[in-house]
Amino acid sequence: MSLSEHVRTLGRGPGRSRSLTEDEAYDAMREMLSGQAAPEAIGALLMLLRMKGETAEEIAGLANAAQGTSGQMPAVDLDWPSYAAGRTRGPAWFLLSAKLVARAGHRVLLHGWNGPDPKVRDGLASAGIRRAGSVDEAERILDQDGVAYFALEDLHPALFGLLQLRDVLGLRSCVNTVCRMLNPGRAKASVQGVFHPSYRRLQADAAALLGWSNLSVIKGGGGEFERTPAKNVNSFGLRSGMPWDGHFAANLGSGMRLSETTALGLPAVLAHSDVYRFEREIIVGTASLALDTLGHLKARETATRLWAEYVRPHAA
Repeated sequence: MSLSEHVRTLGRGPGRSRSLTEDEAYDAMREMLSGQAAPEAIGALLMLLRMKGETAEEIAGLANAAQGTSGQMPAVDLDWPSYAAGRTRGPAWFLLSAKLVARAGHRVLLHGWNGPDPKVRDGLASAGIRRAGSVDEAERILDQDGVAYFALEDLHPALFGLLQLRDVLGLRSCVNTVCRMLNPGRAKASVQGVFHPSYRRLQADAAALLGWSNLSVIKGGGGEFERTPAKNVNSFGLRSGMPWDGHFAANLGSGMRLSETTALGLPAVLAHSDVYRFEREIIVGTASLALDTLGHLKARETATRLWAEYVRPHAA
């Protein structure tokens, strides 16, 4: 089926248009990634989906097709997408959270693109997370460190090209959500952050259609999977393949915002964990929710212990 037929399905007008089925969305994404589709048709389809509002079936079909063309990745336990622009956040504290999850014995794959914002990629070295440039390199890093970062432009250049159309179209598209649902390592568990709360349920429903086991989606710091200790956090997702909602109460009374955390970044908190209590609680709290997603019964206790063990050699 040509992409123009899917555009016609979405754009026939009131009373005649309809959403794509999961299979149609799968076919549409395959066409867009093939390099053969007309750019005008790609832009029309993405903007029609945006105007209508994507369904879980559409996101599942689009993500399934994108995953199928991303190549065979090494197996991982936890998928951790990072696709926020970062305008409302400070340093990427969640990178240290991912490091703690890896220290708990899980293989963690971070992947992403954050536009012109450098905070995530600049923070990788401080967090001790290496960037992979190929599938083979990702496997070596995961075997050695338990955690790796794969940039979208290296992981899936064709999907990256669709994501970059935001600069042409002037608006985000469903590709942003598809990237969060890419799960290139076929992990049974995933943690995802969103900026707009409405996407939490959408991504949870799409994950159920894709047959995922465990998922936690939160409105996180700057759109990342990163919880603030000063606010209650509602999480949507899956546990053992079933719909799940979780509520995590604030554990600090501070009114600090993530954008107000120390500009000294990750090394300062590693060296002076007792001084930077708010930042420490971001890291431990985020790791705790990730461990909960992976099935740890005492996630908070485990995250706290792992943090204490991790900072000991770094303490000033």
